[in-house]
Amino acid sequence: MGTLPARRNIPPWVKVPEDLKDPEVFQVQTRLLKAMFGPDGSRIPYIEQVSKAMLELKALESSDLTEVVVYGSYLYKLRTKWMLQSMAEWHRQRQERGMPLASGPSRDPFGSGGPRVPAVGLGDPRGCSNLRKP
Repeated sequence: MGTLPARRNIPPWVKVPEDLKDPEVFQVQTRLLKAMFGPDGSRIPYIEQVSKAMLELKALESSDLTEVVVYGSYLYKLRTKWMLQSMAEWHRQRQERGMPLASGPSRDPFGSGGPRVPAVGLGDPRGCSNLRKP
């Protein structure tokens, strides 16, 4: 890709110009973007910070697709592309099953707050009634 992005607020973890030269590009159904990035793209800065990449979204004319352009160092942009494609697929499958597209912070693949881990019995012998003292 010959031209650099027009964005002015390039994150500090993106090295100019080397990280902007060869972006990863893929397309996502536009209806999935709100679920992925939140209302008005409110989650994009967080995703950029965590993934150490920079994102650009370009709506494609006469199509229900949006082009996602990922800038960054080689490994970060590949990892970010994989993560975003996985998120889009998760939301697509969810919609296919008749479930509403998740758009709030409490609707992520793990529910609210991540995977559930039992609190009793992990390092606390008082919580396990079947443990006997020697």
